[in-house]
Order: sequence, then structure tokens, then C-alpha cells
Amino acid sequence: MTTGVPTSTAPRRRSPARTFLPLAVAAWLVLEIWLLGLVADAGGALAVAAVLAAGLVLGVVVIKRAGRRAFRNLTDTFQQAQQGRPPTGRQPGTGTSGNGMTMLAGLLLIVPGLLSDLAALLLLVPPVRAWIGRRTARTLERRMAAAPSGSFADAFQQARIHYPDGKVVQGEVIREDHPQRPEPDAGHRPPLAP
Repeated sequence: MTTGVPTSTAPRRRSPARTFLPLAVAAWLVLEIWLLGLVADAGGALAVAAVLAAGLVLGVVVIKRAGRRAFRNLTDTFQQAQQGRPPTGRQPGTGTSGNGMTMLAGLLLIVPGLLSDLAALLLLVPPVRAWIGRRTARTLERRMAAAPSGSFADAFQQARIHYPDGKVVQGEVIREDHPQRPEPDAGHRPPLAP
């Protein structure tokens, strides 16, 4: 049975990222080990342990701080919605756009190694973090726009479609096809077995 959709028998071409990513990860690991060896030769094993421990502690602090900021922004948005005000979104000076990149920086600090620590410290610089965030968003938008129909990226793009006039109708869906169960009394307990 044919579906009318043309199929290609040619093998799919492998993307360059999938080809070179394993080689890049292997090179990164070898370079990290070599750099830690240089630090061990210069300062001893105690210096390597101190560098790794400092990266771990700093990474945990960065992730915790970014998580608190994200949670505070989320609760502010919910409070604004409950008061009937539209959410204001990003507030000047709070840096809410960089929470994801800040958490990535914390994760890179936790990963043992000097190159990952250097990349994390670069991500902690606000202009660098903003530039990388914009670039990542543009790349994802471009890839989702070019996604074939029926893929996961296509479904995500369809879920993000807004009405042309920009209106958002907030509401609550109430299903009336299921009867509502009465709330149990505080002193009444349902039986354990039917």
C-alpha cells in the first residue's frame, strides 16, 4: 500500500556536528587532563584539589543564586496575574534573561577542569551572557523554522503560534462531563478497601 508520500532511498547525510562532536569532546577531555597535570606539576596535588573544590563550591553558589532569582521572578509573575495585572516580564536591572545561562555557568564550574571553569567565568560576564543568549535564541528559531512537518520542533513551533491581533485570553477550562466529587469531611475517612 502506498501512501502517496515520496520516500528517498538515499542514505541521510550525517550533520557535521554529529561527526565532529565526539572528537571535540575527546580533545576537550585530553586538554583538561593535561592542564590539570600542569597545575599538579607546578603546585602539587593539593593545588589541584583546591582548584577543583573551589570550582565545585562556586558552581553550587552560582546555581543556587540563579535558581532563587528564577523562583522569585516566577512568584512575582504569579502574584501579578492573581492581582489582575498583566505580567510585566523582564524588569530592568534584574537580569532575568540570563538565568539559564547563569545555571549553565554554574554547571560548568562544577564539572572538574580548568577549561570548563574558564568558559563558566566567561558566561558569568553579563555582556557575554547576553550575546550568547541572543545567538542561541536566533539559532534555535532558525532551526525550528526549517524543521520538517511532523517533527518535534514543528509541534513546538505550532504551540507557540499567537493570534495575529496579539490578544491573549486568560481563562480556566472546566470539564462538565465528569461529576464533581463532594469534599470529604475532616473527621470522615474513606475505607481502605472497597
